[in-house]
Amino acid sequence: MKKSPGFKILLLVVIICLIWMFFLFDLDHYFSLSNLKNELTAFEEYYGQHKIVTMGIYMVVYILMAALSLPGAAVMTLVGGALFGLFYGVLLVSFASTIGATLAFLFSRYMFKEWVQNRFSSKLVAINKGMEKEGGFYLFTLRLVPIFPFFVINLVMGLTTIKTFVFYIVSQVGMLPGTIVFINAGTMLAKIESASGILSLNIILSFALLGVFPIAAKRFTDMARQRKVFAKFTRPSTYDYNMVVIGAGSAGLVASLVAAAVKAKVALIEENKMGGDCLNTGCVPSKALIASAKLLSRAKRAEEFGLDKVAIDFNFAKVMERIQSIIKKIEPHDSAERFTGLGVDCIKGRARIVSPFEVKIDDRVLTTKNIIIATGAKPMIPGLPGLEKINYLTSNTIWDIRTLPEKFVVLGAGPIGCELAQAFSRLGSKVTLVQRGAQIMKKEDPDASGI
Repeated sequence: MKKSPGFKILLLVVIICLIWMFFLFDLDHYFSLSNLKNELTAFEEYYGQHKIVTMGIYMVVYILMAALSLPGAAVMTLVGGALFGLFYGVLLVSFASTIGATLAFLFSRYMFKEWVQNRFSSKLVAINKGMEKEGGFYLFTLRLVPIFPFFVINLVMGLTTIKTFVFYIVSQVGMLPGTIVFINAGTMLAKIESASGILSLNIILSFALLGVFPIAAKRFTDMARQRKVFAKFTRPSTYDYNMVVIGAGSAGLVASLVAAAVKAKVALIEENKMGGDCLNTGCVPSKALIASAKLLSRAKRAEEFGLDKVAIDFNFAKVMERIQSIIKKIEPHDSAERFTGLGVDCIKGRARIVSPFEVKIDDRVLTTKNIIIATGAKPMIPGLPGLEKINYLTSNTIWDIRTLPEKFVVLGAGPIGCELAQAFSRLGSKVTLVQRGAQIMKKEDPDASGI
């Protein structure tokens, strides 16, 4: 069935007008906690005479507020507890809030889903598959743990492929615990007759529950998600380690050291060199190279500092050998011997995660309660035609050269590319820095990259 653009526009105008009128006539004032508390006696008298009518009016108002995403739902829930009590309050609010949420969901779906899905179809493939597979549980988590406002969840979910029936059922079940907590607090609200009544144990506990509930709900959903992930794996009866760390770079070394310091049994696995990128091909060698290049650059600019012209002869091979000597000097601090002495089992080899509790190195399988992946990254080789035919360098292999390149092309103007380009330019190479996009150091602020 083709959706009429005219009817969509009319519906949108009606919704906007209703929301506009709500604020224009200051109707939100009537849904404040202080006003409803003042009118509670009158509501109770009317409810005593017209129970069914009062319940019906309450539900209609609540549904409209939820459907139009108007503020005041939390106050309405508290008043529902104060007016109807725990059982009827939960019953009315549970259905009214879910019906209102579903109406907002359907409005969003009718108005915008088709456009969003068509406009971003290629980018939404993975999200749609995820919603089909885990949409119910994801929605349940959002309902149970109020990280985002519920009206946002209603509208955004309408743009996805989740079924309306699933949305309704999951919303009602997911919002039920929170509804019970708020309704219970509302029943206590009705019992406050004086300032001293606020200090009663029941009232303090009821309102404390409002703060504790989101934390408890998050813990519950985390446990449920964890159980779901681990359900297909068998937990070992015993564990070899409290923690296995894969990768002995900066992150892996610190993680294993901290764990060992609190007496955890830790295994640290490294395939290549201890110290990882920072010690061997990153921070240490690059800063050593920059220091040498900076000294040469300052000498060339001696006259700018009021000095006579200075000429420095240098041997590029010696510069690179100095870098290796600095690495050798720092190496013992990151060595397997040092970390073994600190209580870490250092294992050389390539690790493969078999399960959430097992890591395999060659033919050996380690069982562990926790796994940290600290494998870092490696240089990205672009798919340029003919690149495989030349002996190109990367930020890992450049430290092996001993002859200064006459001409130098650096692909990528991130921190590493800019460091190498500046250093080799100062040492005398003719450097060309290539970057996709108009800005080098594109992850930095424009004024920083402009320097």
